[in-house]
Amino acid sequence: MVDLPPVPDADDPEAALAAVVALRRLATRLEVEAVTEAVDRGWTWAQVGEALGISAQAAHKKLAAEVRARRGR
Repeated sequence: MVDLPPVPDADDPEAALAAVVALRRLATRLEVEAVTEAVDRGWTWAQVGEALGISAQAAHKKLAAEVRARRGR
């Protein structure tokens, strides 16, 4: 498991907000990689959406272009 750095103190807004940005980027990367793998394994957009807690249409709209781009690499 990866050792995570300590959570910045909310009294240091610059550090706290930088951590928020870093976490969002990491979450987005993980989401795209996981969805790409799921689609490669034959998952439908309905299954992807259900796993993410959103509709199939929302999942497709949000992620399909990035999944296509990664699959084309």
